[in-house]
Amino acid sequence: MTARTDTVLASWEKTATSIIKKLSLHNIEGHWARTSDDAVELVRSWMAEGDSVTWGGSETFKECGMKATLAADGGFRMLDRADAATPDEQRAMWQARTTADWFFMSANAITLGGELVNIDGNSDRCSLLLHGPEHVVVLVGMNKVVTDVDAAVKRIRTMACPLNGERLNSETPCAVTGVCTACHAPKCMCCNIVVTRHSRHTGRIRVILIGEELGY
Repeated sequence: MTARTDTVLASWEKTATSIIKKLSLHNIEGHWARTSDDAVELVRSWMAEGDSVTWGGSETFKECGMKATLAADGGFRMLDRADAATPDEQRAMWQARTTADWFFMSANAITLGGELVNIDGNSDRCSLLLHGPEHVVVLVGMNKVVTDVDAAVKRIRTMACPLNGERLNSETPCAVTGVCTACHAPKCMCCNIVVTRHSRHTGRIRVILIGEELGY
């Protein structure tokens, strides 16, 4: 997590404001948070005691302090897929997560036109973004802003995938060599490319652009 100077933050805020306007045209809520703490405070104002919470494999969710804050609160039902050990437990956990009150994730990239771009392997994260949980909160550091979808895919394959491959020990070419080869390896992380350009459901997807560098 990297904070920036007031000059950079002022520029980022202008960029974020422009993206938020585009998101509103796509029936997606957009919000600006100058810091991670501001983002956490904003989200807490939306939530109610007893709400169920789940999340994808997001470094941003951890880095910004959202996960720790919600867990420490004690008032939420935290649905962590890592807690499910057996196939039966995993199936029950998936069923619970698909009906969660809140799903937290980041985006691999967001375009200036207000499109969310994600690449996934098992596609747990993309599945819950597309359908299921009542509310989806997408936490995005300003380092993930790109010009368009093509630039988003390029960013993901050249920056995010090699780092995630290393983190997850995926043994994919990008993890081994640091270079994407558009592979079909057994643990391929790029099975699905999802571009979210509109939401039919008003208020379901909320994007928070945070004035920090977060995640990959």
